[in-house]
Amino acid sequence: MDITCVFVVQHSRQISNDREDVKLMGVYGSQEKAQKAVDRFRLVEGFRDNPNGFSIDRYIVDQDHWAAGFATV
Repeated sequence: MDITCVFVVQHSRQISNDREDVKLMGVYGSQEKAQKAVDRFRLVEGFRDNPNGFSIDRYIVDQDHWAAGFATV
């Protein structure tokens, strides 16, 4: 079985105590490409003020990733 993965780059920052701003920056075919994107974004106005707000997450394609549901409190 051939498993395909992608790497999702996001940036998040706290706006207030109860609000967070999350941006999907891109989806890449390798960890290396995702890291190079983060390196580029860290130089862009706004993002350079919060350079540690980036995350890279690995996802397997064609697989559910949040199947448990949710509750609002």
